[in-house]
Amino acid sequence: MADPASSRAQPSGATGVLVLADGTVLWGRGFGAAGSAVGEVCFNTAMTGYQEVMTDPSYAAQIVTFTFPHIGNVGANAEDIESKVEGAVGCIVREDVTEPSNFRSVERFGEWLARNGKIGLSGIDTRALTRRIRQSGAPNAVIAHAPDGKFDIPALLERAKGWPGLEGMDLAVRVTRDVQEGWEGGYWTLGKGYGRAAFDAKPHVVAIDYGAKDNIFRNLVKAGARVTVVPAKASFDEVMALAPDGVFLSNGPGDPAATGEYAVPVIKALLDADVPLFGICLGHQMLALAAGAKTMKMHQGHRGANHPVQRVGESWGATTGLVEITSMNHGFTVDVDTLPDNVEQTHVSLFDGTNCGIAIKGKRAFAVQYHPEASPGPQDSFYLFEKFVGGL
Repeated sequence: MADPASSRAQPSGATGVLVLADGTVLWGRGFGAAGSAVGEVCFNTAMTGYQEVMTDPSYAAQIVTFTFPHIGNVGANAEDIESKVEGAVGCIVREDVTEPSNFRSVERFGEWLARNGKIGLSGIDTRALTRRIRQSGAPNAVIAHAPDGKFDIPALLERAKGWPGLEGMDLAVRVTRDVQEGWEGGYWTLGKGYGRAAFDAKPHVVAIDYGAKDNIFRNLVKAGARVTVVPAKASFDEVMALAPDGVFLSNGPGDPAATGEYAVPVIKALLDADVPLFGICLGHQMLALAAGAKTMKMHQGHRGANHPVQRVGESWGATTGLVEITSMNHGFTVDVDTLPDNVEQTHVSLFDGTNCGIAIKGKRAFAVQYHPEASPGPQDSFYLFEKFVGGL
């Protein structure tokens, strides 16, 4: 990265800026919404699915740096949206967004960002920024876009310095549903869009929404379940009143230890009642915390659609050792050294050896750190939905 002092001079034509909490100032060209937003800067290695990334609630309070240089070129549409609640606050790309070149596009990416209040910044050396994150960790920063090119850099820097960061922050309460609802959407097919869920389907899965991606619910439906979604703070009694055959623990943003303050007691009660459980991402971390393990902040996190994960442990029998290519989005991880004796590690990252799956012995409860629903990403892991729903 450039020396902070030497990077302050604003080049001609710069209408966007990224101000890191350490004083580094990166100039570029703003697009999308005008204004400013504060968050943690991370990077995502996916080459496709930028709308799904930007609308994933797990990215709440984050600014996404895309390592693939040509983001936005296929435009935007109403189908590739994972949630209507808060997602990433902004994105950073290398090349300027060109005219859409995809038959499914209905509007330009910049227009879609502006309509959804998200800031874009192009013309950034994303390779250098990614190296900075890999070497020094994910920094806090402010992203800003001003069409007139006028910025108060000292004020933006103070805002970046003053932001507390994701550790200790419960963001699930900001992105969860307010009320219980029956999930209606089915799986997507080209030319037909999303189908309809069967409300008389069995088994019945109650999904606790900590900031869920919609495609998770669609995959539960595809696997044969009827789904009811409840808010993150739903009580044990409220969940059980719905007579679930199984309970799903969703993905979501923020520090799992903070969300666990209210989520873990409910999950412990569900375990005591022998209710089958399946968790993804934050839901994986919630299940681990409920079982007695601990979580910790990662240096740079895992975000992308090309992460190799290996099945390990006795749970997978003949398929132990098989490698899946997975989609990931998390900045916290389960500390494998804190797993109790009754919790088996079932999946492990081949990038850095971090925990990517657990199963609780003697219970019908398992979870994975990655995203088997993809969107975007490979579909190697759909079997997990079949394993959960098929066992109910």
